[in-house]
Amino acid sequence: MCGIVGYIGNQNSQGILVEGLKKLEYRGYDSAGIAVFTKEGLQVVKAQGRMANLESRLEATPLTGSAGIGHTRWATHGKPSDENSHPHTDESKKFSVVHNGIVENYLDLKEELIAGGCHFTSETDTEVISHLIAREYNGDIVKAVQKAITFMRGAFALGVLTEYEPDKLVAVRQASPLIIGLGEGENFIGSDIPALLEYTRNVYILNDGEMAVLTRDAVELMTIEGNFISREMITVDWDAVTAEKGGYEHFMLKEIHEQPKAYRDTMRGRTNAEGNKVILPELNLTEEQIKNIRNIQIVACGTAYNAGLVGRNLIESLVRIPVENDIASEYRYRSPIVTPETLVIVVSQSGETADTLAALREGQANGAHVLAITNVVGSSIAREANSVLVTLAGPEIAVASTKAYTSQLIAFTLLGLYLAEVRDTQSEPEVAKILAAMQSLPEQVEVILAQKDAIKAYAEQIAEHHHLFFIGRGVDYAVAQEGSLKLKEISYIHSEAYAAGELKHGTLALIEEGVPVIALATQESVLEKTVSNIKEVKARGAHVLAVTHEEHKNDLLRSVDEVFVIPQTLPLLTSALSVVTLQLLAYYASLALGHDVDKPRNLAKSVTVE
Repeated sequence: MCGIVGYIGNQNSQGILVEGLKKLEYRGYDSAGIAVFTKEGLQVVKAQGRMANLESRLEATPLTGSAGIGHTRWATHGKPSDENSHPHTDESKKFSVVHNGIVENYLDLKEELIAGGCHFTSETDTEVISHLIAREYNGDIVKAVQKAITFMRGAFALGVLTEYEPDKLVAVRQASPLIIGLGEGENFIGSDIPALLEYTRNVYILNDGEMAVLTRDAVELMTIEGNFISREMITVDWDAVTAEKGGYEHFMLKEIHEQPKAYRDTMRGRTNAEGNKVILPELNLTEEQIKNIRNIQIVACGTAYNAGLVGRNLIESLVRIPVENDIASEYRYRSPIVTPETLVIVVSQSGETADTLAALREGQANGAHVLAITNVVGSSIAREANSVLVTLAGPEIAVASTKAYTSQLIAFTLLGLYLAEVRDTQSEPEVAKILAAMQSLPEQVEVILAQKDAIKAYAEQIAEHHHLFFIGRGVDYAVAQEGSLKLKEISYIHSEAYAAGELKHGTLALIEEGVPVIALATQESVLEKTVSNIKEVKARGAHVLAVTHEEHKNDLLRSVDEVFVIPQTLPLLTSALSVVTLQLLAYYASLALGHDVDKPRNLAKSVTVE
């Protein structure tokens, strides 16, 4: 979950490291630090808190040198503090390490190192690595790192420097992402591409069990056993501006407004010229294999899990195959029933989510075909899955996911339609009708965005409350769960989502005078039932906002306090519209409360540890 950067070249490294860390701060912002080779040797400056704290310290104590490593932290071992900040060194201060991941057996290693005379200054698992490398060093930093790795279990991306060999920067990847950037007379490492875009567009993406040795003029790639390997260089075609706010107050608001484009990009090239058939060449399944699918398991975490709940509704409706949803962190530990006739779908925005990656491997170990839905082409999950459906949402910087989630909904719809075509569960005219409606979604999102002032006004009302509830039925309930998560993670208002019909089975006891309830009422088939549930909470004093279509507005106003209207679309597609309302609601509530919208407390963008 942390972010690491590294530089070796002819420029002063401090500025490059700091700018790279700013691009990675979404991965963690409990603390930050850099280590640089200076005339006085290997020097470290680090600080608890945001990058601004580190920059202040560097203004007072600048580091001058042309090789260095940097780190921005999301705490896993040890509270946020100066001592627990990275980079970490050994006792001699001759070896420095930055680390993204987790060393699962660090306590055993720490006890062993202490018994051997080492003294520790932090509570982190990472400090173990610096002591291990120092212990194993015998004049060759590459061999020392390779030897140290043999003692470690877990996930790690490492950047390593030693004062004894100042012309080398060693990078290692094992189950945590790491990119190598290639320049002229300089080379880079980073946890993610945006950290390097200002300096180079040419990169190598390391696979698990690989490492790189960087000098100013060369990069050597090898396995952690020391076998040299070759790798095709990738040229990144992102515009660096996409990693900036583009005039919006926050990345989250910018990314909410980018959803129409993300919808179009995710759909582009995935239908035939007539617009009546889905084409998914990236799905590496034969028609016979698709027809033999007996069940589907959708596995994900957080917002991606909520996308999977909508995906379940879509696939079961379109394809008539039983679908289960699993939280990735629970999947392996319940001994899931997986057969070669099971299609496992793993969903991850970053493609690096540790629990989801573990679930992918569990599915494959049991003979299932694993399809990944992800936003990052070169990610671990994308590389390891049997098939990949890339969402094409573009870089998402805000911790709270918006456009990645809705792009996942588009991907699930395309997938459901494709499976329905092959299994002949939907007619060609019905598929064409759904695809035509999907083409209208981007413009319909624009209509919702144009009404953001109305949503802002309601958000400012609910910001005064400590508790809030979402209710809905069917796909509305699935969307309600995402709306509740969004509100909680950035506004810190306690909220819960309930299946509307379950209120009378216990949770109605939570409703009291004045409590806000947001009722999603977009599904014609259960609208009367939803209205009955709305009346139940109204009778107990709730203040209700309904999200519905124009044709139901006047009827609902007889039962609720306020109505927000979304454009009319097919029932299967309403989630791609109604959730935009809830995203804006969460954004403006957080803004009204004065919170850091893009960097909510205690959270990180890419969860790369279990």
